[in-house]
Amino acid sequence: MLRTLLRTKELVQPPASDGQGLHKTLTVWHLAAIGIGCMVGVGIFVLPGVEAAQHAGPGITLSFMLAALAVGFAALAYAELSAMLPISGGAYSYCYMTLGEFPAWLTGWTLLFEYAVAAAMVAIGWSAYLGHLLQGFGIGIPQTLMMSPFGAQSGMINLPALLVVLITVMFALLGIQESARAALALVVVKLAAVLIFLGESVGHVRTENWIPFMPFGFSGVLTAASVTFIAFGGFEAMTTAAEEARNPQRDLPRALGITLLVVMLAYVAVAAVMTGVMSYQELDVADPMTVVLVAAQHPWAAQLIAAAALFGMTSVLLALFVALPRIIFAMARDGLLPDALAKLHHRFGTPQRATLAVGLLVAVIASLLPIQVVAELCSLGILTASLIVCLAVLVLRYSHPDLPRPFRMPAAFLLAPLGILIYLTLIFMLPAATLLRYLIWLGLGTLLWVCYGRRTSHLVCRKEQLP
Repeated sequence: MLRTLLRTKELVQPPASDGQGLHKTLTVWHLAAIGIGCMVGVGIFVLPGVEAAQHAGPGITLSFMLAALAVGFAALAYAELSAMLPISGGAYSYCYMTLGEFPAWLTGWTLLFEYAVAAAMVAIGWSAYLGHLLQGFGIGIPQTLMMSPFGAQSGMINLPALLVVLITVMFALLGIQESARAALALVVVKLAAVLIFLGESVGHVRTENWIPFMPFGFSGVLTAASVTFIAFGGFEAMTTAAEEARNPQRDLPRALGITLLVVMLAYVAVAAVMTGVMSYQELDVADPMTVVLVAAQHPWAAQLIAAAALFGMTSVLLALFVALPRIIFAMARDGLLPDALAKLHHRFGTPQRATLAVGLLVAVIASLLPIQVVAELCSLGILTASLIVCLAVLVLRYSHPDLPRPFRMPAAFLLAPLGILIYLTLIFMLPAATLLRYLIWLGLGTLLWVCYGRRTSHLVCRKEQLP
């Protein structure tokens, strides 16, 4: 049984173009657009306000710095693994080649959990900004059609969140290069929005709003860091598309570095200005940027930001719907999920059925769950995946020390264990209810693998076919 749990795939290059291989079309800027597209979204338009109000106060800036530092360890590990093994599936595929099938299955199952709730969180934030934008034009959507039935302010369904998910899925079906180009254009729009927000609000900062700096103590800052870790999740999304990069050994590490630098600077600046203009206690809303600009008496800018936020968060959704189906594609290609999910569209070359399946799942989550619950669940998934890739780097350094590594994680035997320790700490800083929900998800995944995946795995099928 133990041998079954820990059986591994061979360290191989991506499959040839035989109907099972993805098209190589992405450049370093396409990859960076996917990464920034994932990161500069809810993490900057929503989370600074929510986490400042609930956990960190003005110390949210420190939370973002700590989260960025923690992400750096995983980013270096991902850079080494993705340059060495440029295949679809990200952390799932790396884990399958190093730690074994069952750990890989749980990693893939966690990634499904992570990306599904991340996309749902983005859709919920999108819905809030849409409501603000429409109000500026005198158009009101009934609150019962914009609120979760399980939140503090209960409604019937979050209808705009449901609709934006379904529309974005349709665009994701058109092809990876087309999706990346759209993400690149939308990234430019939302970075412009961030600059407008900073330019119009920085003059209204009052330093007394930063006192006390950590009203919930340092533990609150750490809790916020564990949630805001989600804001940097785009670096993992890039590696899920590694198989489609033209020169992954060179371009993936570069794209990771560009993305992390741009995003960290943007987050810290926005969080500092946001908590300087208003008391942190007033920021517990899904559209804090517009609230801050209205308080700074710039309603025109608030409307502009709301419009740009819609475009920006749409790019996040698009990037997530590029990444998530490719994880399912990789798992189905290995036989752990039904083969139908590994089928590519005959014209666009995209995993059509996997994209449609996750679109329906995300639509249900986005329309029914409140944003704080979704954010905590998503952060837990990203932290777990980051822990796995740091562990995978260490295992490969021992098991395959001579394998060519176009990019090497510096001081891997120091930084990778340090990253693992940090991720474990941040995981246990999350609320107990979040950990319980995640354990239930892992239990369902374990049951599915026992009843289905371990019997249909292509490793089993190939072994049975041997003479």
